[in-house]
Amino acid sequence: MSFDSFDHDTDPKVKLFWKRYIDVTKRFRIPERTRPWYRKHVQGFIDANQGVKLQAQTPDNVERWLNRLGQSPQLSSWQFRQKVDALRLLFKHMLGLPWAAEFDWDHWYEGGQPLGDQHPTSARSYETKNAGADKRGNLLGQRFPGVYARFVSAIRISDLSINTEQSYLGWINRFLRFHNNKAPEECVEMEVCSFLEYLAVQRKVTGATQAQALNGLVFFFTRVLEKPLGEIGSFKRPKPHQRIPTVLSRREVMQILTQIDGQTGLMVRLMYGTGIRVMECARLRILDLDFEYRQITVRAGKGKKDRVVPMPDALTGKLKRQIAWVSRKHKGDIEAGFGSVYLPEALERKYPRAPKEFRWQYLFPATRIATDPRSGVLRRHHIHQSVVQRAVRKAAVQAGITKRVTSHTLRHSFATHLLESGSDIRTVQELLGHSDVTTTMIYTHVLGKGGNGVTSPLDRLDT
Repeated sequence: MSFDSFDHDTDPKVKLFWKRYIDVTKRFRIPERTRPWYRKHVQGFIDANQGVKLQAQTPDNVERWLNRLGQSPQLSSWQFRQKVDALRLLFKHMLGLPWAAEFDWDHWYEGGQPLGDQHPTSARSYETKNAGADKRGNLLGQRFPGVYARFVSAIRISDLSINTEQSYLGWINRFLRFHNNKAPEECVEMEVCSFLEYLAVQRKVTGATQAQALNGLVFFFTRVLEKPLGEIGSFKRPKPHQRIPTVLSRREVMQILTQIDGQTGLMVRLMYGTGIRVMECARLRILDLDFEYRQITVRAGKGKKDRVVPMPDALTGKLKRQIAWVSRKHKGDIEAGFGSVYLPEALERKYPRAPKEFRWQYLFPATRIATDPRSGVLRRHHIHQSVVQRAVRKAAVQAGITKRVTSHTLRHSFATHLLESGSDIRTVQELLGHSDVTTTMIYTHVLGKGGNGVTSPLDRLDT
């Protein structure tokens, strides 16, 4: 498609309008071959809202149009993002409408990312013990399918998390490649020792990475090959590195929060206000919020533990508005023939009608319908956690914060600020979901001034 194909317009005002729009796309370095598509997307919006001048368009009109687009399973993620970007350039940068500066473009642009088939939410659903054997890089599954099936069975019986499963499988594949695809049954302690020495000496990986590799291989030899490892030479389990967590001051937290608006901003505020992890936040469902008791239930957190955290009073109104917004979106999905939400397989068998019930819907849904990577069902998943992670990193840079800030830094800051304000460490432990209070004790090291409140002798010198 070329720009010339649009030059049939005879109205000088229309020609000038499109010339201005193309100039904006040039200014934002949209590739030449893509500019006609941007124009086509804008024309599609105009055609869908005939009778309303562009200057009179509202954020509700834009949201309704994007919602309709999001219900089209034939529309790929990159196409959806391109349509969002086309409207962003039009309303925010060409027309300069006041509401466009406040509109949550990032939510619509980023929030349509589908959950991959290895995403922690759905990776184990509808899966057989041989599923994933043919994935790229899975040497164990492709060369030794019988051993791979035993590995999957063993790790599922042990009820280890999907992240642990993927980590162990990764180390097993690296181990086998290092030994030139040698059959697992032929490997002994000597092979394990040489691989670990390679990681430590040549790859120079950290002690934590060495320990992770060793744990994966110990599990593999003990539970899968049924050949428990004996002496592995001079290699010793490395000492874990106790790192002090990065903590933001209250002022720095405020600087970050002021940079993020919309649904993503609500998620970031909720994470700091409750101490929940980013995946715990993304997976929240409507039924997890209790406004009467002002509490939020976090289900199947790290270690598969449920816990309750207090609902911040400052977010009550925003959370109610979010639920109302999800309700409208869910009704639209039902009318369009969708409306099903992901549930763990056992839960869906027990409550077959639950996937379409409103209370089971995600509090922070994705912006578009997508195919479930395992079942093939078209449904609306929760928003991808990377949306929040990118937003926090970007906000920290914009605020000029030089600390290494991630979404998990908000959790560290929550715990530290609670202890700083006098909260009991056992209470903080319970809110964070830590099994051992010594894990929570790490936050006491960042309280007060450097060195736990000790005044530096340099500050006592007369100047």
